[in-house]
Amino acid sequence: MSLELAGRIANAILYEGYILYPYRASSVKNQRRFNFGVLVPPAYGAMQPGTESSTMRTECLVCGSAQTKLDVRLRFLQVMPGSLPESWQNAVEREVSLRDCCLDDLVARARHEQFGFPAGAAESDSIEGAVTVSARLLEEGIFQVAVHAVNRTALACPEKFSRDDMLPYALAAAHTILAVRDGEFVSLLDPPDRLREAASECQNIGTWPVLAGEPGQRACMLSSPIILYDYPQIAPESPGDLFDGTEIDEILTLRIMTLTEEEKAEVRNGDERGRRILERTEMLPEEHFMKLHGALRGLRPVEDAQ
Repeated sequence: MSLELAGRIANAILYEGYILYPYRASSVKNQRRFNFGVLVPPAYGAMQPGTESSTMRTECLVCGSAQTKLDVRLRFLQVMPGSLPESWQNAVEREVSLRDCCLDDLVARARHEQFGFPAGAAESDSIEGAVTVSARLLEEGIFQVAVHAVNRTALACPEKFSRDDMLPYALAAAHTILAVRDGEFVSLLDPPDRLREAASECQNIGTWPVLAGEPGQRACMLSSPIILYDYPQIAPESPGDLFDGTEIDEILTLRIMTLTEEEKAEVRNGDERGRRILERTEMLPEEHFMKLHGALRGLRPVEDAQ
């Protein structure tokens, strides 16, 4: 269950900002996309130090033993030059998995996985990178785990590439999902007192690891380029993806309903995900729409809030 819930949040992160209202490719808001968790080719990143990097690093704490095993999934979008319209860039989901990583083994030797995916029409045109998972024993039963992801794509003459030209060779919306068996993760936001110093020493670069799943579960951690709290949740009344986590579903739904027929036609003839949003909104039953009109959560007795 924790992995399923983490997957829903991870998908929201993967497509955060993928396409924004008014969901038309010609909209100015949709001319510069893929701004979260973009790991660029190293030669391109070297031209703009301090802006976008080719690496991402997650460090977190695990309580475990010799039997504890770790699964790591690096997920990202790879941008593909599109044809609807010429300026629009579609994206495909990519995943690199390292499974059954024994913590004791990771202390002795890091596990390394290289990957490559086609990036263009030419057979030699590809995106390449690597994921390294390692561990350090801090004290009996407490491990510091590190996941290092890097884009190693060689980019000739990077100065000739605009950002849009570079994106097919980047890892966009990159994040990791970590799952542990026969052990548990430690919250870095609210660690127990005895592990507070160890938690503060975890170095996270370009990512923010939080506990994921049902509150209280500690078998899954989501490391995101977007700052989250432990146990992030999708609002149960949300009718589906809108790709803008900072906006209110009701407001976006109302705005979609005000699109002109000409604007709707552009959405229908454009990106598939934008088309699904429009179709879902037009078919949304009134009772579902009313559920979007505010929700109260986290109510407590007055005496408990004092």
